[in-house]
Amino acid sequence: MKKNDNKKRIKLIDSFNYAVNGIITAVGTERNMKIHYATAIIVLTLSLFFDLSRVEFMILLLTISLVIVSELINTAIEKTIDMITEEYHPIAKIVKDISAGAVLIAAVNSVIVGYLLFFEKLDSLGNILLLKIRNSSTHMTIIAIMLVLIFTIGFKMLFYKKRGGTHFQGGAVSGHSALGFCIATIIATMTTNTMATALSYILALLIAESRVEGGIHTTGEVVAGGVLGLLVGILIFQIIS
Repeated sequence: MKKNDNKKRIKLIDSFNYAVNGIITAVGTERNMKIHYATAIIVLTLSLFFDLSRVEFMILLLTISLVIVSELINTAIEKTIDMITEEYHPIAKIVKDISAGAVLIAAVNSVIVGYLLFFEKLDSLGNILLLKIRNSSTHMTIIAIMLVLIFTIGFKMLFYKKRGGTHFQGGAVSGHSALGFCIATIIATMTTNTMATALSYILALLIAESRVEGGIHTTGEVVAGGVLGLLVGILIFQIIS
């Protein structure tokens, strides 16, 4: 029974790794995905400077996700058709056009949502420069974690060193270390309890150490991940706010 549970757990981890591998491959090979990737970073960062309500923030996240998911599906459809036939076929063209149309609708929707969310706030641009962020710590925490994940994917895409079947087993930075140190920095900023802060960073160090012990990342990659997490956490919770 325990062996079966362990196998299921491994399969679940593999499925997650392959999914992330697909995202990184799409970002690395598709021009439109690079555009969506860069736009997501810009929009998420700018959202910190606007007093978005929880509902508005949810709409923004759903809109970004819809565009990226549509582009991933479009890419998968195009690759499948190219694998089946290299010759021109009218039905293949129709399928590609329809999938591209889905991306276009998602992109147009994102522009409309962006306009509705930000236009009135941009209308008082002079006040925005003097506005202190009034977002909840929940908003800033989610943005920090998402930016760490996005930057990690970007670095893995650019500096991937193949040591296994997926991008998780190599790359310029350790994503686990980056997340660990980012979360530890967030906790340190949100609490005045020295013990809680110390324990948070100890847990982050243990996560980093486990990546080296497991042979998944080098010490340099773990350090780079830790620095990335620290910088993003400090940027959002100390400098921006």
